[in-house]
Amino acid sequence: MENTWLAHAKRLQAIASTGLHFCKDEFDRERYQQVADIAHGMLAQLGDVPLERITGLVSDFAQRYSTPMVDVRGALIENERILLVRERNDGCWALPGGYADIGLSAAENIAKEIHEEAGLHVSVSALYSLRHKAKGPFKPDTRDFYKLYFMCKRDDRQAPLAGAEVSDAAFFALDALPELSRGRTIESDITAAFAFHRGETRATLFD
Repeated sequence: MENTWLAHAKRLQAIASTGLHFCKDEFDRERYQQVADIAHGMLAQLGDVPLERITGLVSDFAQRYSTPMVDVRGALIENERILLVRERNDGCWALPGGYADIGLSAAENIAKEIHEEAGLHVSVSALYSLRHKAKGPFKPDTRDFYKLYFMCKRDDRQAPLAGAEVSDAAFFALDALPELSRGRTIESDITAAFAFHRGETRATLFD
């Protein structure tokens, strides 16, 4: 669960962004800009990062109604082992996936991500979990995310081959997981995938 003040700061940033987009009155614009400046300062302090980085994270700030970003992740389980990829920036492992690209469905996005990161062609069979990142024990983030987790099936029999965005791709047993990149994947994401794969649950998890 993320820090309460981090949640408040992100909410203020979203209110300011939406307000600046829709407001017509110059006095209201000035007030919303003050809220934005306060929110950005809070996020910079809470995240211990430069203010410039915070203001650059939201590329469409004040250009539309502010909504959470979408992160898609895919679970491919074979012979009681799950596919993970090693992230280049921290050397830790995660379910393959990333930000959803505009113009593709969620399922199309995850199939694309698995092919790009692990060299495998898959079909998406089910949505097993939909989480609000802020509600889970993920590494804190100054941005707001919905995380969509999909069960996948193999369309080919190739061995995993790491793509340009990752340094390795391999299958792991549930009781022998490597160190996870906790901003992207946590243990419960993986145990939920195994439970769905084994038929122990058929309900989609959600917050």
